[in-house]
Amino acid sequence: MKNLWLCFSYLFPAAIILVLLTPSSVAQLSPSEGRILFQVQKLLEYPQALQGWNRWTNLCFLPSSPSLKIVCSNGHVTELTIIGNKTSPSLHNPKESAWTSLQTLSGRFSIDSFFTVMTKLSNLKMLSLVSLGLWGPLPAKINRFWSLEVLNISSNFIYGGIPQSISSMRNLKSLVLVDNLFNGSIPDLQSLSSLEELNLEGNNLGPGFPSLGKNLVTIVLRNNSLRSHIPPQLVHFDKLQVFDVSSNDFFGNIPSFIISLPSLQYLNLASNHLSGNLSVNMACSSSLTFVDISHNLLVGKLPSCFGSMSSKAKVLYSGNCLSTKNRLNDQQHPFSFCKREGALAVKPPAKNLKKESNLGTKLGLMLGIIVGIVVIGGLLVLLVVCIIRKSKAERSPHKMDKSVANKYSTSVSPRPIGTRHIPQAMKQAAVGLPPYRIFTSEEIEDATNNFDPSNLIEEGSQGQLYKGWLRDGSVVLVNCVKIKQKGLPHSIMQQVEVLHNLRHRHMVSVLGHCVITEQEHPQTTSTVFIVFEYISNVSLRDQLSDGRKREMLKWPQRMAMSIGIARGVQFLHTGVAPGIYGNNLKIENILLDDSLNAKVSRYNIPLPSKSAHNEQNATNHISSTNNTEKEDIYQLGVILLEVITGKQITSSSEIEELKEELENGSPEATSVIRSAIDPTLRGTYAYESMKTAVQITINCLSKVSSQRPSIEDVLWNLQYAMQVQESWTSSGNLSTKL
Repeated sequence: MKNLWLCFSYLFPAAIILVLLTPSSVAQLSPSEGRILFQVQKLLEYPQALQGWNRWTNLCFLPSSPSLKIVCSNGHVTELTIIGNKTSPSLHNPKESAWTSLQTLSGRFSIDSFFTVMTKLSNLKMLSLVSLGLWGPLPAKINRFWSLEVLNISSNFIYGGIPQSISSMRNLKSLVLVDNLFNGSIPDLQSLSSLEELNLEGNNLGPGFPSLGKNLVTIVLRNNSLRSHIPPQLVHFDKLQVFDVSSNDFFGNIPSFIISLPSLQYLNLASNHLSGNLSVNMACSSSLTFVDISHNLLVGKLPSCFGSMSSKAKVLYSGNCLSTKNRLNDQQHPFSFCKREGALAVKPPAKNLKKESNLGTKLGLMLGIIVGIVVIGGLLVLLVVCIIRKSKAERSPHKMDKSVANKYSTSVSPRPIGTRHIPQAMKQAAVGLPPYRIFTSEEIEDATNNFDPSNLIEEGSQGQLYKGWLRDGSVVLVNCVKIKQKGLPHSIMQQVEVLHNLRHRHMVSVLGHCVITEQEHPQTTSTVFIVFEYISNVSLRDQLSDGRKREMLKWPQRMAMSIGIARGVQFLHTGVAPGIYGNNLKIENILLDDSLNAKVSRYNIPLPSKSAHNEQNATNHISSTNNTEKEDIYQLGVILLEVITGKQITSSSEIEELKEELENGSPEATSVIRSAIDPTLRGTYAYESMKTAVQITINCLSKVSSQRPSIEDVLWNLQYAMQVQESWTSSGNLSTKL
């Protein structure tokens, strides 16, 4: 008994101390904030991440997952992350005239009401609302989050301007509004002295460059509508590590200070209209590891410091007019190209515009008076004509069917979509590519050296494929296809119109074409020359077959390539109408450019059959579209299988063996999955990311074609796996790696 009391005397104080030291983050959530979270669940229309809640659920003790994280402190929610499964604007299907319930929340959703409720969580420091289908203009009351440090509202359908009130959120350290429908000017954010990360990628913001604070570490404004010089104020941004303004309309010279900023590590100025000479004596920052100035209008020589950068650093500069040692391999345009295009890219001087505006105002006033008199007279005449026609129309039967009128009246979108959202895949299709053009037969002969046999790469069912050189020095591929068909010569011209659309960053794109037609009654014989871009790097098969190169491709790089392939296939299926299927997807047909971006090649060119039985072929095509679509998915699954396992597949039996090996893996048998995965990937992937990729691969390889997923499902799962991987990598939690 004495020993029992002795134990109690030691344990009781320890228990008291343990209670006192219990972290406040596990405190019971206040009833009012609990009710707010249940309101959020209802307003978001019960997304999958928030299902299963009831009044007994302790929301502060829910296990964290990639789609939901709630952190509490002293009875208040301080961190809330909700990631849904709605598709984002960049994945919007072009065949749909309006967003459906699969993309956005329903018409009952009110973004104003939603943020009225959300801002009652006044102790929030981190808020992430991703892929939830939010739509509507971002309300000015967003600044009621007075404690907020991190705001991420990416991959939704929020349109309109970014409210000026956001500049009063003084505690904000990270602002991420990627992949929405924002437009207009970016507000003045100079007052946000704590802001370290600004990412507004994939909107329609512009044209001016925003005023920003000097403490920023990351600035990502790529793929917007910014049109300005690179601002000289950036010279004072000593902490800046990442600066990405690619795929905009920046013009003028690249200032010499930009690559010498002391902390700069990543600089991307690609796909703009930057021109002029680069200073050979520019000094490079010692931290710089990546520079992309490709697809601008730059001339002269590269800065000498580019050659003295670290061996791990990467510099991309193709698509300019630079004087390099090997212009052909470096894919440089002639000087005249940049001079001509540069003149078109220059903005008119602001002073001249102002003078013209004043003169135009006076002139417009005088013309307005004259035109007003004429218009009034014209309206009187028009009124008389309308009365006469109306009386005639009342005596004649109505020809418009009511259903036609209904069709047009209901096709109007309930919300302004704007021209920007054509889907991202369509918008970015021609980024970095020269304008599509119609070549002459002389240009084709000149490019191939009159079809010199030494330039013939291959000959097969898709015709002859030649390597060629255009007059500006760029290397191309020329595919020659002969077509015989009944009908008039102009019918083939209508058929080749689809070639204009086959341009995408994850496809070997079509640069132009030439058609030569000969009439041989009753048939028309046409030769179509299709000019493709030339990708000089290796295929994905080559990269995975080479032991040293394969080791360099860790899981994040392979995921990025897989997503690129899926986007290319998605564009073929949904980015053109009608969709293109039966694309002969093989890993050796996946080419990698200098940046290791994956490009689908040897895809199906939708030209008429070379035989004369086009009508029968068209019927067969329509009936087999679904089969060829699912065949593409199966072939994509085979490519993913090789990416995951690193093994070269040469037979269908090998596919089944590897698939079965992956199917046997489970959370309880991670060793089985580990044995099937490429050993060089160990330690570089999050298990949940790998498991998601493995599962969608297995689904693609289903023997029952109807059970294979759509390309949208494949892409969504791969992007989710990438999100999980990035979250895992940034957290530094290495305890979950296999």
